[in-house]
Amino acid sequence: MNQTIDILMAHKSIRKFTDEPIGNDVLQTIVKAGQAAASSSFLQGVTIIRVTDMTKRKQLAAVAGNQAQVMSAPEFLVFCADLNRPIKCCEAHGGTPTKGFTEQFIISTVDTALYAQNVVVAAEALGLGICYIGAIRNDPSETSALLKLPLNVYPVFGLCIGHPAENPEVKPRLPLSVILKDNIYDASEEAEQIDAYDSIAREYYATRSGNKKSQSWSEQMAGLLEKESRPHMKQFLADQGFEMK
Repeated sequence: MNQTIDILMAHKSIRKFTDEPIGNDVLQTIVKAGQAAASSSFLQGVTIIRVTDMTKRKQLAAVAGNQAQVMSAPEFLVFCADLNRPIKCCEAHGGTPTKGFTEQFIISTVDTALYAQNVVVAAEALGLGICYIGAIRNDPSETSALLKLPLNVYPVFGLCIGHPAENPEVKPRLPLSVILKDNIYDASEEAEQIDAYDSIAREYYATRSGNKKSQSWSEQMAGLLEKESRPHMKQFLADQGFEMK
């Protein structure tokens, strides 16, 4: 084990932050660390909106189900998948960009996720805490309007960053034997392994320091997949230029 692996293994979502600000040099350092992430075809299809306007923060918090950490975190960044920039580059060089292809959507979305995770690891390496906010997609049109996002750009998630004011337990993950498979997708032994993991997850939820509940992982997944998951996203993405051709 080494320090980097220790930091990765200790990851947890932080929803309560101190009032201590993050220095601009620190913020720029962790965002620059994000730029070092891999980028398919060197697209670099990411734009980050740093939201310091507290009126906008309040509106984004409302979109995200009034999650308090959106308001209380010293920094709130919105990570956007951005094809607008490369499209402009193509046009500037006399080309005719092919727009709306699903592969382009995938590349820009993956770029955004890789970039953000680098930012997270860098932040945690400096003793900061983070919380991803996917709920800004509850109303992506409102989020886009607030941030004045152009066509071919969409908000993927927000990210709260700050000095932790809590120390929650690390959430146990699925057994590695369920995730890591040799050569083929063999799920023949998963049921038994997930049953064992469900007991671990239920114990975690029942004994953690906050928001206790009695629920296994598979029960949580049943609840998640039984309901519609932001059905507005398909039309929003098409309207925003991501046609999925």
